[in-house]
Amino acid sequence: MQTKTRNTTTAAAPDGIRHENDSQKPFVKRNFLYMGISLAMIITGFLLMAGSANGDVPGFNEDIFSFRRIVLGPALSFLGFVAMAFAIIYTPKTK
Repeated sequence: MQTKTRNTTTAAAPDGIRHENDSQKPFVKRNFLYMGISLAMIITGFLLMAGSANGDVPGFNEDIFSFRRIVLGPALSFLGFVAMAFAIIYTPKTK
């Protein structure tokens, strides 16, 4: 018994070069926009967690326990990772 197979990933163009159909592309422009925003959130979160080195070695620097490093930076990074998952999974509705 023979089964017919179809190549649904590419379509032949008039110039003889095979191009992907728009419906077969995994990501569209909106996905890349969301991924860029998510990446910016992640990088910003990591930059907020970073800080200057302690110049006074024998002394203790309480800045490592600041709200920015303990709460804001990790929360923004976590939201960036969640947004990145959404950007990858997101499929726009077709008309």
